[in-house]
Amino acid sequence: MTSLAYQISPADFRQRRMLQVTIAVLALLPVFAGLCGVMTGAGFLGIENDPADLDSHVRFLSGLFLAFGIGWYTCIPAIEKKTERIRLLAILTFCGGLARLSSLVIAGMPSIGHLLGLGMELLVVPCIVLWHGRVSRLGRR
Repeated sequence: MTSLAYQISPADFRQRRMLQVTIAVLALLPVFAGLCGVMTGAGFLGIENDPADLDSHVRFLSGLFLAFGIGWYTCIPAIEKKTERIRLLAILTFCGGLARLSSLVIAGMPSIGHLLGLGMELLVVPCIVLWHGRVSRLGRR
């Protein structure tokens, strides 16, 4: 079977490659934040002398964040065939963004890092899904 590179136009192949690179760069954030949270617990958030339950919770959620990032990386090879995985990761990420948005409404304005995360979760990730839909159709032509 020939590779997708020989089945689509150079412009379409560049679009596919750009999506792969974009996901690779954006997935650095959850991987980095997840690793930092796993290693430092609530200290990652600037909280010192944190209760054990808070530390445990932050490390658990950081582990999930790390797994999300790794999950996005697993979508990069043969990206046009990873529709279900990308949609699942996007839905989970979007739901996390909705929870973060509820915190903004209930508890007030978070730090800039959390606002950037909110933008990624509620704006960028849906755009990635739409972009992926276009790229996945390239392989079916």
